[in-house]
Amino acid sequence: MSKQLILTAEAPAPIGPYSQAVLAGNTLYVSGQIALDPETGELINENITEETHAVMKNMEAILRAAGFGFSDVVKCTIFIRDMGQFATINEAYGQYFKSNPPARETVEVSKLPKNVNVEISCIAVK
Repeated sequence: MSKQLILTAEAPAPIGPYSQAVLAGNTLYVSGQIALDPETGELINENITEETHAVMKNMEAILRAAGFGFSDVVKCTIFIRDMGQFATINEAYGQYFKSNPPARETVEVSKLPKNVNVEISCIAVK
């Protein structure tokens, strides 16, 4: 099986020893994305809705760079700092999966990189 690292300037550069995504065969593993502006490196977190959309746009850029789209996503993992924000995050997230949404779990955690409120990763298959 071939393994290809995916890197695009349309999404934030990794802030640690990991790749934005890895394509293994026909499966794409996208690392957890946070709401960093890919051009400035600044956080986009005025509110949880804006933050979630920024995360999803970063994920979309990585999917696109690998020749995938949201319709190819089969699994997502959402990490949030406050389960009280779940409904708002879920509403923004749902706009990217209007039909046939992927499998998913949502986990509340005590802290995320750069103290963000939400981080989302996904697996996509062609």
